[in-house]
Amino acid sequence: MLSAEHRAIVKATVPLLETGGEALTTHFYKTMLSEYPGVRPLFNQAHQQSSDQPRALANAVLTYARHIDELGQLGGLVSQIVNKHVALNILPEHYPIVGGCLLRAIREVLGAEIATDAVIEAWAAAYQQLSDLLIGLEEKVYVEKETATGGWRGTRAFAVARKVKESDEIMSFYLRPADGGDLLEFKPGQYIGLRLIVEGEEIRRNYSLSAAANGREYRISVKREPNGKGSNFLHDSVHEGSTLNLFPPSGDFTLEDSDKPLVLISGGVGITPTLAMLTAALQTSRPIHFIHAARHGGVHAFRDTIDDLAGRHPQLTRFYVYEKPRQQDDAYHAEGYIDEARLNQWLPATRDLDVYFLGPKPFMKAVKRHLKAIGVPEKQSRYEFFGPASELD
Repeated sequence: MLSAEHRAIVKATVPLLETGGEALTTHFYKTMLSEYPGVRPLFNQAHQQSSDQPRALANAVLTYARHIDELGQLGGLVSQIVNKHVALNILPEHYPIVGGCLLRAIREVLGAEIATDAVIEAWAAAYQQLSDLLIGLEEKVYVEKETATGGWRGTRAFAVARKVKESDEIMSFYLRPADGGDLLEFKPGQYIGLRLIVEGEEIRRNYSLSAAANGREYRISVKREPNGKGSNFLHDSVHEGSTLNLFPPSGDFTLEDSDKPLVLISGGVGITPTLAMLTAALQTSRPIHFIHAARHGGVHAFRDTIDDLAGRHPQLTRFYVYEKPRQQDDAYHAEGYIDEARLNQWLPATRDLDVYFLGPKPFMKAVKRHLKAIGVPEKQSRYEFFGPASELD
């Protein structure tokens, strides 16, 4: 039970978390991943090495501490965490491991003088409150997915029906249920979780569903990352006829019903969730502006698809920006980067529109800044991260 005294103590630690939260969460991950190898598949080691995961957790812990008296103010953070957990099949038995290691990290990083028994007791109560909340919400989602038509819980085997090269870096995989059963519907913008065995080691990865739901198959489109254990395995070792184990679709970065003009902005492989959004939006009459940035034409995936759709749907306008176009590249609209002037020119005259954007973090920071500068309401600018959640400001 989280008492008033516990809340006061947790709130008093906010200044410490503001200055030392990342050091604390880095120590937490180091402890947990070394002492509990069973949870390693749940965490992408590349995100550990880049500090993205510790930084994201530090931000989440800080946000929770700030709003310990008013959990309703956490906004979309809880939904975001629940969806990420469900996509990776996080279970109730994982929470005590995380909690124990987090409390140890608080004690060991802050020291016994600051992390007194009272502080540890308060944070233990706070963690229990949060874990109870998340476990309850996650179980509700698990049940919904399991009982829906075509739904399931845990992993389900899917056969690779087709493997298609989309660019120099991106490969699409068309996945059909190996049992021949019904397929769970999903919302445009959602992703699936994959359970892979790579060189005898289990890893779990999330990939956006890059085609609209059709009741027959899912499509994911995966960029080969230079040191990506999951992406390189999929590109090199998974072929037509292979079997992959999937967790059900999840995610809250989804296309909302609206009659406002729609703008979809993507950079690189960030194009994947926007493709399903685009297909769904084309079933309506709303104007759509599709803006995509790529390094050059060789890594520009799905260009033919977008060009074909634009030729058949007058409501769709598209713009392509190449950072460093090759000599053979043509018919792109700008060279360099998406900037404020270009967005101001390419967007509809009204700023009462819905924008969804996704791509590398520097790209997203710039897009968010430019959208705000040209008057797009922040609440109508939506984005999601590949990997750990982070702040763009």
